[in-house]
Amino acid sequence: MPMRAVRGAVSADADTPAAIAHAVTTLLDALLERNGLALADVASAIFTVTPDVTSLRPPTAARAAGWGAVPMLAVAEAPTVEQDPPHCIRVLLHVHREGDGLLPVYLGAARALRPDLG
Repeated sequence: MPMRAVRGAVSADADTPAAIAHAVTTLLDALLERNGLALADVASAIFTVTPDVTSLRPPTAARAAGWGAVPMLAVAEAPTVEQDPPHCIRVLLHVHREGDGLLPVYLGAARALRPDLG
């Protein structure tokens, strides 16, 4: 089956494990729902975080939400970008999907990253 990718981002309310976990699960749930995907469709996930996210790695939150079978990686964003919203978590999901038409999801202050997407 063909592989596609879809992007998303969210800003957490604070750098606490609970706030990061809530932001990650909200983002992942929204990406699946908006695109009519099931967790079984997800091949892998790459997360990035701004340097102010230090209390919890996004894959840890995702695994706790049932994503344990999905290979995941988290890396830090470059610290020189000043316009990033605080506590910003981005994700690139690779999914098994026919055709195009996957829709990105930007939530909270992360909406400012892609104002062109409404």
